[in-house]
Amino acid sequence: MTTKFNEPIVNHIYTADPSAHVFEGKLYIYPSHDLDHDEPSNDNGDQYKMEDYHVLSLDGIGAEAVDHGEALHVRDVPWASVQMWAPDAAYKNGKYYLIFPARDHEGIFRIGVASSDSPAGPFQAEPNYLEGSYSIDPAVLVDDDNEAYMYFGGLWGGQLEKWQSGSYEADRTEGPAADAPAIGPRVAKMSEDMLSLAEEPKEISIVDEEGNPILAGDEDRRYFEGPWVHKYRGLYYLSYSTGTTHKLVYAVSPNPQGPFVFKGVILTPVVGWTTHHSIVEFDGKWYLFYHDSSLSGGVNHKRCVKYTELHYNEDGTIRTIHPYAEVEA
Repeated sequence: MTTKFNEPIVNHIYTADPSAHVFEGKLYIYPSHDLDHDEPSNDNGDQYKMEDYHVLSLDGIGAEAVDHGEALHVRDVPWASVQMWAPDAAYKNGKYYLIFPARDHEGIFRIGVASSDSPAGPFQAEPNYLEGSYSIDPAVLVDDDNEAYMYFGGLWGGQLEKWQSGSYEADRTEGPAADAPAIGPRVAKMSEDMLSLAEEPKEISIVDEEGNPILAGDEDRRYFEGPWVHKYRGLYYLSYSTGTTHKLVYAVSPNPQGPFVFKGVILTPVVGWTTHHSIVEFDGKWYLFYHDSSLSGGVNHKRCVKYTELHYNEDGTIRTIHPYAEVEA
C-alpha cells in the first residue's frame, strides 16, 4: 500500500496533531493517538482522552507508513495523570527528545520531556515536568546555532487563558475583550541538555502589516492553539490554528521570538473541529502534515493524519492549500 496526498497515512488507529521531522534520512511523524469512544464532546476537550504515543515513519513521500508501536504511555510518566495531547520531537546532543503535554495530578496542563537513543523510541520520561511550563501543544525548533526554542499554548481546553495574570487561575474562563490584543503563544529557550527551560516563557506578539496587534475578536487571524515554527530563506514562520474559524494561518519574523507579522492562510477548514499541523522540508520539497476527521466520518476525537505538498511564492508567502481540491501524488 502507498500513501497518496490527502489520504490517511495510517488507518488502523486514529491519529492527530502530527509533528513531522527528518531524522536519519526518513520522515518521522509524532502524532497524538485518539481513542475510540462515544462519550460527548465539550469545549474543555474532555473527549480527547489520549493515553499514549505511537511513532510513525515514512521512507519517502508516497511510501507506506510504519507504526513503530507504543513509544510512551501516561502510566510511565510519574507527574502526569491524563490526556497525553499533541507532542513534538527534537534531536540534540546525540539524543532524541519527545516533548509532550499532559495534566498533572492537580489537573493543570504541564509539559514534559522524554528521551531515547532512537527516533522511533521507546522514550523514557523525566520524573518531573519542565519547571515553569504550562498549557499544551509544545513545538521545538533547534535553530542553526543549536539553540532550542519551545513554543506552546492553547486556549479553552489548553488552559492558556487561565495564565493571563502569570499564575494559574482555575476559575478564569474569559480571554481579553474583543477589541484588546489577542493572547499570544509562549516561547522559551530550552537548556543545553533539553531537560529544563533556560528562561521564563514570554508571550509572542502577532501583529498586522502596520505593526498593530491582532485583536482577540479577529477570529480569522488570532492565535488559538497549535504553534509550529520553521525557517525558510532565513526567516522564521510561525503557523497556528485560529480555532473557531478552523484555519491554519501564519506570520513571519526575522527573530525566533518575534514579533511576528501576520501573512495569510495556509490551510482552509477540514472535516472536524480541530486543526493542528507541522511543516517540514524533505528531499528539496516542503510538506504540510495535518489531520482531519474523515476516517471516522467527522467525529472530532477520531482523527487521521494526512500530508500534502506545500508551495512558496517568489516573495516567500505560502500558497493557500484547499485540502479536498488537491491533486493526488
